[in-house]
Amino acid sequence: MTVLLLHPPQAKPAEPPAGIPLLAGTLRENGVSCAVCDLNLEGLYYLLSLDSQAEDTWSKRAFKNRHQQLQNLQSTKTYTNQDKYKRAVADLNRVIENRGKESGISLSLANYQDTEHSPLKSVDLLQCGADFENNLFFPHFSTRLHALITKHNPHYIGLSLNYLSQAQTTFAIAGFIKKEFPSISIILGGGLVTTWMQNPNWVNPFDRLFDHMVCGPGEHALLEIIGIENSGKRCPPDYRDLRDSAYLAPGWILPYATSIGCFWRKCSFCPETSEKNPYIPVKAETVLSEIHDLIKRNSPSMVHFLDNAISPAVLKSLTRQPLNVPWYGFVRFTSQLTDPDFCKQLRDSGCVMLKLGLESGSQKVLDQMRKGIDLQLVRKALLSLHQAGIRTYVYLLFGTPAETHVEAQQTLRFVADHHTQITFLNLAIFNLPTCSAQTKELEIRNFYEGDLSIYTDFIHPHGWGRKEIRRFLDSEFKREPVIHSIMQNDPLIFTSNHAPFFCKP
Repeated sequence: MTVLLLHPPQAKPAEPPAGIPLLAGTLRENGVSCAVCDLNLEGLYYLLSLDSQAEDTWSKRAFKNRHQQLQNLQSTKTYTNQDKYKRAVADLNRVIENRGKESGISLSLANYQDTEHSPLKSVDLLQCGADFENNLFFPHFSTRLHALITKHNPHYIGLSLNYLSQAQTTFAIAGFIKKEFPSISIILGGGLVTTWMQNPNWVNPFDRLFDHMVCGPGEHALLEIIGIENSGKRCPPDYRDLRDSAYLAPGWILPYATSIGCFWRKCSFCPETSEKNPYIPVKAETVLSEIHDLIKRNSPSMVHFLDNAISPAVLKSLTRQPLNVPWYGFVRFTSQLTDPDFCKQLRDSGCVMLKLGLESGSQKVLDQMRKGIDLQLVRKALLSLHQAGIRTYVYLLFGTPAETHVEAQQTLRFVADHHTQITFLNLAIFNLPTCSAQTKELEIRNFYEGDLSIYTDFIHPHGWGRKEIRRFLDSEFKREPVIHSIMQNDPLIFTSNHAPFFCKP
């Protein structure tokens, strides 16, 4: 019994995927042979190996220097020079963009969009599966899969679909396998698939292409599908197949999740709430044991905690057993972070950056969205983190039903007042999840056409629509000098995946 696990293009190639190594660890612990392949990273190198047809000056230069720019992104020195870094990312992205244009595809280091097919329409994705030879990555994945299948003779092939940018190529790969190797069972799972299947109106349109679709964590489901009794033992991820892969980062990054779901699960705007995802934490002592062992086995340059929010218990454990490797992850604003001594201990444990969802600088808006944080606490936490030398990547969300221009300006002022304590900013416009309870309270209208759309549009009760928000962000928020300065820090395309490498020890 052999399982082949695949991570399809196109996603940011900064670090290994987290899902399929976790599945690999579970399979191997239960005596099942498996192989892992990051087709996303391989696809990038395949595109960079092709000859260029572009003739403009920038494209010629970018193509000529592409190998050097790859090396630059894999060197720590580049992250001490913003201009050099931006040039490296922009040049590589230019080469990738041109590859797409030659085939009529909107392509970047982080996106793939065939303009004739929508990843939000099941009929279009099925067409991608039928016309797999038209996919830009077909010459690579067809050859690679023939070799992998010949070598491993898998009974099952698992595809991990987490982002819309992967959807079209995932279906092309599945269509190819179904035609060329019809005896192999195809299993589809991943974050995007889970979101589709948790919609109460879900009716599977893909049963002819995929033999199995998995909703939620895949470890136990995968064992059940292949007929293996689950030992029930907690299995850490196994990165041995990807350890030597040359990702676009200055060193190998170890992704690790200490939980599934979110321990708060009350925010009205969040898919974790609308999808009613359970919170499944790993015990803090198990986390520390596993992560120290994984560091020993893989020698990473950075640990990336993938949690929606690292729990206070795990944070406390990290201060007691430092990783001795830089790390970063997402946390909630809690009273724990208002303690300067605790933040210093976090910094000493290896924490270089924390991602924090502030969402709004208006207490009214925060209360309305059930965020569960107080702005006075936020002020203290930002100060304590700053004094400890921990950089912050703060997330803001504009256009929630309770917000107006007045509250958006309050957010502007809050950020400006605390600009010395905010290192990076992520700005987003609110998308209403299709399963959100708020759909019953608002006037709904179609947002994206397609039966697979995970968001819906609404008539804002205060007239604070997307057009007005974009105007505010461009003409007011981003033009505030101190905020403009923060926005310049954000790494091009790779954003938070590369941001911690700009945080000096």
